Amino acid sequence: MINLYGLAPQPLETMMLSMGQKKFRAIQLYTWLYEKKARSFEEMSDVSLRFREELAATFTLDLPSIATQQIASDGTIKLLLEMADGAKVETVLMRYDYGNALCVSSQVGCNMGCAFCASGLLRKQRNLEVHELIGQYMVMQQLLGPDDRISHVVVMGTGEPFDNYENLMDFIRILNHPKALAIGARHITVSTCGLVDRIRQYAHEGIQINLAISLHAPNDDLRSKLMRINQAYPLDSLLEAVKYYEVHSGRRVTFEYIMLRDVNDLPEHAHQLADRIKGIQSYVNLIPYNEVGEVPFRRSGRERVRQFCDLLKQRGVNCTIRKEFGVDIDAACGQLRAKKEGVIR
Repeated sequence: MINLYGLAPQPLETMMLSMGQKKFRAIQLYTWLYEKKARSFEEMSDVSLRFREELAATFTLDLPSIATQQIASDGTIKLLLEMADGAKVETVLMRYDYGNALCVSSQVGCNMGCAFCASGLLRKQRNLEVHELIGQYMVMQQLLGPDDRISHVVVMGTGEPFDNYENLMDFIRILNHPKALAIGARHITVSTCGLVDRIRQYAHEGIQINLAISLHAPNDDLRSKLMRINQAYPLDSLLEAVKYYEVHSGRRVTFEYIMLRDVNDLPEHAHQLADRIKGIQSYVNLIPYNEVGEVPFRRSGRERVRQFCDLLKQRGVNCTIRKEFGVDIDAACGQLRAKKEGVIR
């Protein structure tokens, strides 16, 4: 049985042709799935009974189930979702002035081994399939109801998206397709810790999706201590790939930088960072750290974060400080799942 939510436009058209149908059936099914929110083939009233029976014998419309739900005082919603095989992943809805942004996980666990990240406390079990990526959106949207639409999607949850590249790209195609979820390309962001070959490949996809780079340190010594990926792809190779992406895609990137007290938040770090990214059309997004007791890092104070941002601006760097969400629930990426698995308290 094939989960219908896992088929991007081209594969779905191919599947329809293999079943002796016309290509237009793909758009017809997308309309029922994503516009009319059908939860069974029986609801598809403009499809012949015979074809509905064939669809039901070939496809499923299964979605993840909600294992745990948390709602913060600021309206942030965090779900721990259970997949068909029992694997659990987190997805988070964040409410901005400009709309609702959904943070999606791309893998069950993570092998990147970033020292500050709760997600890495549980190693990668497997990649998420396309229907499981879409399922995170569908379950959250069902929870919100028709009058509270998800308008933005960020692939910044547990896992390294570019380590699940083909499924990621099909997920994006469904998100962006006008007859599917119709999320504008500029409203979708993918974050990578720095898989250089995939960044170069992504530069040629011909899409306007935003790209964010998890940088978190301004020099190789510190970044290698914080992020194991830097041992494979040091800053010189990473930033060359970013420049390549900028040239071939015509898009600027965002550098994400988690602020860790007395680790990467000193004035000299700000100056080193400005020097490192000089000449790259980019933004720096400073991220307040969500502390986890089992991880030996603490968050930078507000004043130090502000001063760091001001120093970058003085050096001509476009800099913002990310708004915090869900501070009264398990806000750190991977924290809720790690608690449920008994890895942290």
